Amino acid sequence: MKLGVSVGYWGFGLTAADQLDIARTAEELGYDSVWTAEAYGSDAATVLAWLAAGTSKIKLGAGIFQIPARSAAMTAMTAATIDQLSGGRFLLGLGTSGPQVSEGWHGVRFAKQLQRTREYVAVVRMALAHQKVEFHGETLELPLPDGPGKVLKLTIRPAQERIPIFLAVLGPKNVALAGEIADGWLPVFFSPEHTAALRVPLEEGAAVGGRSLDGFRICPSVNVMIGDDPEVARNAMRPVLALYVGGMGSREQNFYNRLVSSYGFEREAQEVQELYLAGRKSEAMLALPNDLIDAVSIAGSPQRAKERIRAFRDAGVETLIVSPMAFDNDERKQQLRLVADLAQEIQSEIQ
Repeated sequence: MKLGVSVGYWGFGLTAADQLDIARTAEELGYDSVWTAEAYGSDAATVLAWLAAGTSKIKLGAGIFQIPARSAAMTAMTAATIDQLSGGRFLLGLGTSGPQVSEGWHGVRFAKQLQRTREYVAVVRMALAHQKVEFHGETLELPLPDGPGKVLKLTIRPAQERIPIFLAVLGPKNVALAGEIADGWLPVFFSPEHTAALRVPLEEGAAVGGRSLDGFRICPSVNVMIGDDPEVARNAMRPVLALYVGGMGSREQNFYNRLVSSYGFEREAQEVQELYLAGRKSEAMLALPNDLIDAVSIAGSPQRAKERIRAFRDAGVETLIVSPMAFDNDERKQQLRLVADLAQEIQSEIQ
């Protein structure tokens, strides 16, 4: 199992210099990839170009580029550019974000998401393959049929023969689409104990696509805090987990809430959401059960962390993307070292 690190986006105490410092530390420690994100602040593409200039070996992952933020052609242009700048180290993660960001920030209707993602990926692949882009779909029409638009071809090529495309998706139908058309899946709040159920839609999608999942990359992003006091470690997980389960989306449409509910925490997830949406955020954090935190995080003693890392490996995870839940950059880097050391111990035991 490879290791990756998520540097997120600016905020939570992270600056551009901090992100580069973490990326360089991860590269020195043998991490395979560094991933950056975007919401409605710093964008992922610019940060990846910055990290490309300051590193030499580590792969550079978009985790993620928002589909409603860019045309498919613009994503292909950006992917090819970063891949050239980095010498072939780019990994393209895509996702639709949520309805509040898509419609409120980008002005793009959050509708027909399955078809939109399918057609978007098809056009991105077509452009990156240096083909003339002519596409007539339900959500994408290139060129437009009633104007001066013409069929065009990307004027540059990526360094890689084929840039891997990952989908950051939740829900059975969306996960099935990843199994059908993508090279990998970027899940969040992934529980190794529920791998069998989580893989079902992937396998169904692969069957529809007439393909095998051999070589398919499952790369979950996992929040990490390793320390001697398990309660301190768990408490570090509470703000982000409460935000996503309780407030990332509306009461009717919160994909993260549905996910943890499927793990057997339906009543607790509903309580966290009610408290969070009522503005009682501290109470929402405290309402998160320890068992839920333990299921989707790496929190606790080194021995406990080692058991969780082994569980992710045994679940078939190709790359474990760790996100240290520390606000001090030195502590973030220390967390990366602890994870690297524990992963090496596990590897040594196998050998």
